[in-house]
Amino acid sequence: WYTVLGNHDYRGDALAQLSPILTKRDSRWLCLRSYIVNGEIAEFFFVDTTPFQDKYFTELDDHTYDWRGILPREKYLSNILKDVDLALRESTAKWKIVVGHHTIRSAGHHGDTTELVTQLLPILQANNDSPLQFLTSGGGSKAWRGGVNWWNPKEMKFYYDGQGFMTMKITQTDVDIKFYDIVGNVLHKWTATKPLYSPM
Repeated sequence: WYTVLGNHDYRGDALAQLSPILTKRDSRWLCLRSYIVNGEIAEFFFVDTTPFQDKYFTELDDHTYDWRGILPREKYLSNILKDVDLALRESTAKWKIVVGHHTIRSAGHHGDTTELVTQLLPILQANNDSPLQFLTSGGGSKAWRGGVNWWNPKEMKFYYDGQGFMTMKITQTDVDIKFYDIVGNVLHKWTATKPLYSPM
């Protein structure tokens, strides 16, 4: 299990979830703030997106956040952005997949994450030679029936206002994505292709 913290994780004891004790209990568990998983043909860049959101620092709404290891925030965010930029530039993986709790672009209940659009997205665009794809699965397992925030229906290839999950199969030449409903029916399929000897 490769996991990254979300806003609800920061509302409790964030350090408990980052504890190596959990990995000792089950070696499949890995949770760090930001990290890279190298799968040879694909690299996954896990990014701690929660501290980017201004509202978690200004609109507390009776929530208490555990910001240990984050403050001073500006320095923490600057370091994340530099690390992601460098890691993407140095990566030789054919497929580069950035993972975070918060969406950059979304037609869901919360919409786009403005801070990620202005700070992280330019780094992703600068380090990519093909079109970016924004994939969201789960949404906290909440179905926001009718809670659609359309940002550009022409760009959106698929939206399902209900619960489900997504799978990804990666080969040297293809990434196959499937979206399922809660009983396993395939709702949508999508494939990205790169020639076998294309530049990284």
